[in-house]
Amino acid sequence: LFSPIFSLAREKIGPPEATGSRKSATTSQSAALTAPLEGEPRGAHRQRCSELGDNLSVTFGDSSPGRGAFWTEDFLERGPYMKVIILGGGASGLMAALSAARDARNTVTILERQSRVGRKLLATGNGRCNLTNLQLSPARYHGQDPAFAQAALTRFGVQDTLEFFRGLGLLTVAEDSGRVYPLSDQANSVLDVLRFAAEQAGVQTVCGFDAQSVRKKARGYQLTAADGTGFFADRLIIACGGCAGKALGGTMAGYDLLGQLGHSRTPLHPSLTQIRTDPAPIRGLKGVRADCHIRLRAGGRTVQEDAGEAQFTETGVSGPAAFTLSRQAGQAQAAELLLDLLRAYPEPQVLALLAARKAALPQLPAEDALAGMLHPRLGKTLCRACGLGQQPLAGVPDEALAALAKKIKNFALPVTGVSGFESAQVTAGGVRTAEFRADTLESRLAPGVFACGEVLDIDGDCGGYNLQWAWSSGYVAGMLGKQEETR
Repeated sequence: LFSPIFSLAREKIGPPEATGSRKSATTSQSAALTAPLEGEPRGAHRQRCSELGDNLSVTFGDSSPGRGAFWTEDFLERGPYMKVIILGGGASGLMAALSAARDARNTVTILERQSRVGRKLLATGNGRCNLTNLQLSPARYHGQDPAFAQAALTRFGVQDTLEFFRGLGLLTVAEDSGRVYPLSDQANSVLDVLRFAAEQAGVQTVCGFDAQSVRKKARGYQLTAADGTGFFADRLIIACGGCAGKALGGTMAGYDLLGQLGHSRTPLHPSLTQIRTDPAPIRGLKGVRADCHIRLRAGGRTVQEDAGEAQFTETGVSGPAAFTLSRQAGQAQAAELLLDLLRAYPEPQVLALLAARKAALPQLPAEDALAGMLHPRLGKTLCRACGLGQQPLAGVPDEALAALAKKIKNFALPVTGVSGFESAQVTAGGVRTAEFRADTLESRLAPGVFACGEVLDIDGDCGGYNLQWAWSSGYVAGMLGKQEETR
């Protein structure tokens, strides 16, 4: 059932034996073997016990419910272990926990601010959870240094992600666009297999922990919550996410805590959100969806473009195609959206279709000229924008049909801004990636601290790219600096 991500834990501990079996190394024997030698420095003691732990042969006794074959308590009796704290129980945090739990010397704890883990994950893909994309490309990622993401995305890529979830029992399906969803079409399925795997691996989860401060200790870090509760970590992984979607857990905590350790961040902007436009041209189109090619133009040039579904709202354009452009739209000056509403048809062919409609139905009201081609409300809106109303098509001059064809291929909407962080799915900007190692995601300023997911200055386009970054960066951060791996 479980993914090869747990293979290292299996090698370290071995498979569980029959109920009632005895451990081959008793607590007293382990304590004697791992006791500090007289005058032995702490670092040397930990290293010796770590090496000793690797060589001990330990089998399992009775397993309590929820512990399973990967529970680390039995290993702890062999000697010192690593306390790993993951701050944040979202997608990247859950993956980091499972990655860190591969090493049986680690005790792994997730500290989550909300009442449960994975709330934002449940809302992704309109509740369907677009967990990755088969057409992954470096061009789909953004930030001051987008290339920073490639080390993690290469180390744990799309196929690794699919294999990982397949190992957890998740069935998936890919659309023609490359988007991958759970076969159930429910984000709950993704969260459930992650939660079950974390419980099986012995990962502890503490909810309601609102971290306020982090302090460097002689070894490791001390986290303190608003209520005074504290946790010590030998290794700390910051996976708090960004400030987008506050209702689902968006927070500034990750930026603030890393700031206390000397880190800085880039400016933050909402991304994957609605683009606001002049409402006049789209009045009456609320809720209408259209498959289109959409361009963002500013300063006389195309800044960004995408294709797919767009949805009109009272104040602008939403949907996957618009979301991808929202990062740039929020920062562009004097910009406009240009929608090609019949993207499979060149403009001359569109004009030919209109001429054929005029010849076939000369008495048809001109405002119905696009019936059968576009959504009725959208078709009438375009026709009326070109001065076509109740008059028969027979009386519409060729110049008006040409103007309508052009309007269909270039429906222009002046951009007035984007919706804020409250409705955004992703934060553009974050902690500066130059302050972290790309290959391990360990801080260059605070050794033993790692970061993953949205808190870093990496964000992706709409289509599963941000969740792939969460899985990839979470996996690498959870390796805690190790370069070698067995998957």
